[in-house]
Amino acid sequence: MDKREMEVSKTTGTILTICLTALSLGFLFPVVLVLINSFKSKLFISNAPFQLPNGDTYVGFANYTEGIRKTGLLHAFGRSLFITVASVAVIILFTSMTAWFITRVKSVFTSLLYYVFVFAMIVPFQMVMFTMSKTANDLYLNSMYGLVLLYLGFGAGQAVFLFCGFVKAIPLEIEEAAMIDGCSPLQTYVHVVFPMLKPTAVTVAILNSMWIWNDYLLPSLILPQEKGTIPMVIQNLKGGYGSIDMGAMMAMLVLAILPIVVFYLSCQKYIIKGVAAGAVKG
Repeated sequence: MDKREMEVSKTTGTILTICLTALSLGFLFPVVLVLINSFKSKLFISNAPFQLPNGDTYVGFANYTEGIRKTGLLHAFGRSLFITVASVAVIILFTSMTAWFITRVKSVFTSLLYYVFVFAMIVPFQMVMFTMSKTANDLYLNSMYGLVLLYLGFGAGQAVFLFCGFVKAIPLEIEEAAMIDGCSPLQTYVHVVFPMLKPTAVTVAILNSMWIWNDYLLPSLILPQEKGTIPMVIQNLKGGYGSIDMGAMMAMLVLAILPIVVFYLSCQKYIIKGVAAGAVKG
């Protein structure tokens, strides 16, 4: 590469960096705006949403305490945490085992099963939500525990797809060596296969945690209002005739976002690695 090509490459890299930085700031701006307004009086949120809090507009943590009192956020937090953790756990466990079975057992049935899971990824939720809601009520799945099973069904397609790609990259000889040493199929999965699936498992956990934690539509169709998740109780801040306590809502949105952001930042290094590994074709 000569000097001119190096200069062109450097210029292109600089322009790309500037564009991506501007795009990142554009994505972060709404989050920063919510954080700023969570410390302002609700009157000034509507009249001056872009103004920083000052002596006249700053209300401290009053919006947070009022929002927690009105919504019962602590109870909703416990319900959301249970649903998210339980759903992600069963998704990872059952889909990783399914993917291992599909990949290692070559038959018409497993091939058909794989394409069924892939097809499930492209079916819009709105197409099945009414029949799903009716079926869930008939089967007494309208509870937190039933919601975990529903999330397993809706999250299985993507998870199986990612796990299948990663399992194809695992040398079969490793599993054969374990079985020669006396491991049963279950022991081989637990002690050999699953530890090697860690990057993809973390990726599946992050993607599904963000989806389940922030999901409003499915819980609102299944759970009673008094046993709602965080998105449901935040929606309760919207009163009659379109009145909204904007200060409390902004504060509750910050508290709702915070746990999943911390979880994402602590695990983000696994995302690209897991997605790239899961995209391997056999």
